[in-house]
Amino acid sequence: MSENTFELPNSSPVEPTRLELEDKIKFQCHKGISCWNECCSRADVSLAPYDIIRMKTHLNIDSSEFLKTYTVPFEIDAHGIPGIKLRTTDDGACLFMKKEGCSIYEDRPTACRYYPSGLLSMRALGASEDERHFLMIKEPHCKGHEEDREITIADYRKEQVVEEFDELNRDWYRIILKKKSTGPTIGAPSDMSLQLFFMASYDIDRFRRFVSSDSFKNMYDISSEELTSFKNNDTELMQFGFKLMKQVLFGELSIKEREGAYDKRTEERKDVLAYRKAVELDEYNRKQEEARKAALDD
Repeated sequence: MSENTFELPNSSPVEPTRLELEDKIKFQCHKGISCWNECCSRADVSLAPYDIIRMKTHLNIDSSEFLKTYTVPFEIDAHGIPGIKLRTTDDGACLFMKKEGCSIYEDRPTACRYYPSGLLSMRALGASEDERHFLMIKEPHCKGHEEDREITIADYRKEQVVEEFDELNRDWYRIILKKKSTGPTIGAPSDMSLQLFFMASYDIDRFRRFVSSDSFKNMYDISSEELTSFKNNDTELMQFGFKLMKQVLFGELSIKEREGAYDKRTEERKDVLAYRKAVELDEYNRKQEEARKAALDD
């Protein structure tokens, strides 16, 4: 197999060829094309954090309402890392699809901007940085591939204004890539870390309330200037969230904790943990006694 190809399921519409920025694709989409809106009629769009910020801002709603109304959850990996996809109609059409096209076109997600190309992020064994390549998707309904226009991947990315999205989401893609490539050695994330991942990745307004809480400020040494920035700027708060996720998931200590905060938190949780263990032990003993009685009855 060539170093520029990769294996895919037989049914995949992705061409198994790795593309680079200088490679050309033959494609164009416009309102006059016979397949107009077909791709949006069978939508399967995964969302990255900056996508959600752009869309919820466009709709002038908070992130929690956006998630509830316009998305559905899925699991990114075997350890239950949560992902988010756009909700569709019962027929599979994107909720933002209108006869004239996308109703949020200026703030459409990354995956829609890339189509029919896509981002292929990978990391070589032992490498500290990810590599960014691209791929091509060819679906039977899409007639854009028959249009007489050639354009490089680099120029297509500029045309679709996707570079800003890639750059702002890059640390998040790296977290996903590292989790997938090192999952078993790090172990399955706790429920608490999964909740943090979901909140910091997708529910930015709820994450803001979390960061503004007294318990969080007592734990982490965050300056008043940073807190003001987080209050007013979704993007800066999102990037702080990526740092916090790296710290929680991988132990990359980039956010300073207040002196003695960890020990204090551990001490405060001792009674809670002791009570939980006692409850678990009582439950275990109860089940053992029930099993013993059942065996005697038999």
